[in-house]
Amino acid sequence: AYEHGPYQPHEPGYGLYQPGYSPYDDQIPDPKSRMLAIQNAKAYLLKSSTTSGLNLYDHLANTLTKILDEQPTNAVDIIENISKDVKWAQFQKKMDTLRDEHEILPTFEAAEKRKALFLKTNGEEELEEEIEETPLPNVMETAFYFEQAGIGLSKDESYHIFLALKKLVSVQPIQTCRFWGKILGLDMNYIIAEVQYHEGEKEEEREEEVIEEGEKGMAEVEDEDEEKEKEDEPPKSIYKPQPVIPKEENGTGANKYVYFVCNEPGKPWVKLPPVTPAQIVCARKIKKFFTGRLDAPVVSFPPFPGNEANYLRAQIARISAGTQISPIGFYQLAEVERDDEEEQGGGGDTYEENPDFQPLSVAEMVDSLSTWVHHRQSILKQGRCVWLNPFQNSEEEEENEEEEKVEDLDELQQEIGPPILTPLSEDEGIQNIPAWTAQLSTNLIPQYAVAILQSNLWPGAYAFASGMKFDNIYFGWGHKYSPESHAPALPPPVQAEYPSGPEITETRDPTLEEELAFKAASEEALDAAEEEEEEEDVEDDEEEEDD
Repeated sequence: AYEHGPYQPHEPGYGLYQPGYSPYDDQIPDPKSRMLAIQNAKAYLLKSSTTSGLNLYDHLANTLTKILDEQPTNAVDIIENISKDVKWAQFQKKMDTLRDEHEILPTFEAAEKRKALFLKTNGEEELEEEIEETPLPNVMETAFYFEQAGIGLSKDESYHIFLALKKLVSVQPIQTCRFWGKILGLDMNYIIAEVQYHEGEKEEEREEEVIEEGEKGMAEVEDEDEEKEKEDEPPKSIYKPQPVIPKEENGTGANKYVYFVCNEPGKPWVKLPPVTPAQIVCARKIKKFFTGRLDAPVVSFPPFPGNEANYLRAQIARISAGTQISPIGFYQLAEVERDDEEEQGGGGDTYEENPDFQPLSVAEMVDSLSTWVHHRQSILKQGRCVWLNPFQNSEEEEENEEEEKVEDLDELQQEIGPPILTPLSEDEGIQNIPAWTAQLSTNLIPQYAVAILQSNLWPGAYAFASGMKFDNIYFGWGHKYSPESHAPALPPPVQAEYPSGPEITETRDPTLEEELAFKAASEEALDAAEEEEEEEDVEDDEEEEDD
């Protein structure tokens, strides 16, 4: 390497290393001033940082000590890394620092949440010894069949849902349980379980009773206030709102099944409330994405009567009514329902498995949609599966009200939907799009293929059939297909002004002359009335004298 010799007098560096020479000698000639400058510089280097608490003087000293102790090659190239190592070594173990603290990865957090799914309780160990029938569905078997067509979740998630359903069955008095599907949300998703309670178990409806009692108490207070203010009461409106259509009883119609939801396997299951006809009717008019929070408000027009939990329940009822299908002949109507079918004017909602069912081939299941049937009741425009006359309880009302309701009854027409176990070939499509698409899971090995049906009205709804086994599932956003972009309903038109006429037209103020003339005329009328009274009194007196 080239080494520079002694500097010559004409070179810029000449004299720098001569004793008693400094480039600042001309600026600080006084030794006292030089010492003061050195002290100020050292004080500046000893100034601690407001963020880390370190000072540059100690840091440089420690850095040089580390370099001299280790003597690394090419120290000038790695001095930045050495400086970082020195800084990291200065940190001490404290409660509020992250030194030697491993970062918690999302996979580790998810594993901690699902750890409870893999733990066994004492009751579960006893049940394993006694092999009995369980309402727990075989989620992994269903996932295997749907996987043949590329439908479903990952194996890990399917197994976690399997374990979550096992926890649900062990806690709730459930007779039947089924993995309904997964509805996607903007923040979180919903994993949905469809269950039926045992016949002896009834759902709690205490909340509705408490609300009714509170309304009665408020009504009594309002009646007392109305009695006090009857004299100053303004005119009452003659408008009568439409009667509220009651919800179907638990275990029937749209409320035949109970639904539990959770955002992730391992989180607690939450039971959804029963659905009402008003919620179903309004859900058909709006289209909202789910957020993943059951208590989130549903801001829409027309206003939805409830929060996201009610909207989710309404969409589940609509999807189930339109996409729950089975091979023809697998189910048959119950004997009790066959007798009541003619009386109700439509099919019942109770069905049972056909012991004489003979499965069709996969090719036949794909070739014709008439080999599949709906085994759920369809929902009418009223929002119920069985039509209800809202004016049927009007015997105790007044005659006038009864006459008005008779006119309304003439306008109302009883709705009758398609009976249960109706073939899919009768479903109406949208424009030129059929309601269903049937296909084999694979064309390469058709002898081992599975029949797959996909709903075009509700994207995300699928069904499979293979021999005696079939199932339905849903993976989607919970929206019905629409060929046109969704347009919210417009508000009603502005109400017209009340027609003006002589009865409501304000009269003009009379002039002074008119007031004086009116006063004079009224005085004359009073005088004439007094004279007539006097004449009548005189005639009465004369008649008494004659008698």
